[in-house]
Amino acid sequence: MNRYHLAQINIAHAQAPMDSALMKGFVDRLAEINALADSSPGFVWRLQTEDGDATALQAFDDPLLLVNMSVWENIDSLKNYVYKSLHVELIRDRNAWFNKMTKPHQVLWWVPAGHIPSVTEGKEKLELLQKVGPSIAAFTFGVSGFNG
Repeated sequence: MNRYHLAQINIAHAQAPMDSALMKGFVDRLAEINALADSSPGFVWRLQTEDGDATALQAFDDPLLLVNMSVWENIDSLKNYVYKSLHVELIRDRNAWFNKMTKPHQVLWWVPAGHIPSVTEGKEKLELLQKVGPSIAAFTFGVSGFNG
């Protein structure tokens, strides 16, 4: 068993509220994509409400800024889910639902196995990446720190 797991947080700025017609295509896929994450090899945990998703959680002052957090056994598990599963369809179609972000909107970091990061921790890691760039403490898929 790995001593470390990979945590990630990503944010997205919705073009409209979740209950709008514009966001319907995204909202209609949430249960499917969340279930896919839950059953993916290497998945450990994801931020969610009692309803099973995180879109109702408001981690930022802007109610249209959505947060997604999860923990994975390793980088390859997360990469496979993000880029080699049906999830890639949401990435492909994201411009229909989300505004383009000008700052980094996803960060990865290693956590001790068994640790569940808080939203505050995730926000701090994202701010670190935005301020100083990739480091062993906060990195991207392209710059992955050490291999946990």
